[in-house]
Amino acid sequence: MTGSNAEKSVSVVARTPSLAAQAIACVVTVPTFKRPEQLLNTLHSLASQATERPFAVIVMENEAGERAGANAAAPFFADGTFNGLVIIAHKRGNCCAYNAGWETALKEFPNFRYLAVIDDDELASPHWLENLCSTAERFKADIVGGPQVPVFAKPAHERWASHPVFAPPYDETGPVPALYSSGNLLLSRRVLEAMPRPFLDLRFNFMGGGDSDFLSRASQKGFRLAWSAEAETQEIVPARRVERDWIRARALRNGVISTLVEKKKRRDQGFGKLRVFAKSLALLAASPFRGALRLAATGSVSTAMYPIYVGLGRVMAEFGYANEQYREPEKN
Repeated sequence: MTGSNAEKSVSVVARTPSLAAQAIACVVTVPTFKRPEQLLNTLHSLASQATERPFAVIVMENEAGERAGANAAAPFFADGTFNGLVIIAHKRGNCCAYNAGWETALKEFPNFRYLAVIDDDELASPHWLENLCSTAERFKADIVGGPQVPVFAKPAHERWASHPVFAPPYDETGPVPALYSSGNLLLSRRVLEAMPRPFLDLRFNFMGGGDSDFLSRASQKGFRLAWSAEAETQEIVPARRVERDWIRARALRNGVISTLVEKKKRRDQGFGKLRVFAKSLALLAASPFRGALRLAATGSVSTAMYPIYVGLGRVMAEFGYANEQYREPEKN
């Protein structure tokens, strides 16, 4: 999505009248799809950020028909309650929404240093943005991730917090070897300027994993990664997401994404595809033993099954399986 193609697929529907684009140091991008109430909660959490860094918000509406999120948010940008823009990303898909927001940030805000990402089902803690930025500066990192702490719809579901589908990948602040999600993320401007367009590969549009692929490619380019344990967001987890079929589908999808990302990483290596397939088979073969260890440690059958489903997903990806959980968002 470059040049004129990007412009044709994006339209601005609201802009803060007093927006001082030249002074903006940070841009926060918020993709949204049919979650108007949750989007407003996210935006209010951003308006309450404790930071002296001038920042603007870009909401990327990815439902170009009803535009529920854009319609709900636009009046608050127009009256100055929130500072920034509301845009429509007319091409459907998770990756299209992110690409539209990131391209718009580069176009509209010439001097920003950092771009942050938060999803429309999350609430930012008061020092979220400041913690992401200060971690980047402390560790000279180009990309910083933070924990998405699950907040479950029902108290009884709190036991799922330690499940691999919901638990953050790291516990401590500092440099890390890999990051996997854009749900709570900070990118330096130079990352965006160096990475090829489109930023997120459209093949991941309805599956997810475009962010994981982007982060993998950025790491290969030599950009430094870090984790900020203090930069928490709260992720609202509906009851649907603790049902057995959703957990299984997400684990299989994670396996598929793992294979696809690794294939891209090794595509220029000799026997790269064969190595990935061999690794997938090895992980699947080892998964019952890993699952048994998890069962002994946690007593959770679902946690024990996670490496088995991931291993299956990795192998199934070799035969064209793709679990597009975002194709039907009402089921996600």
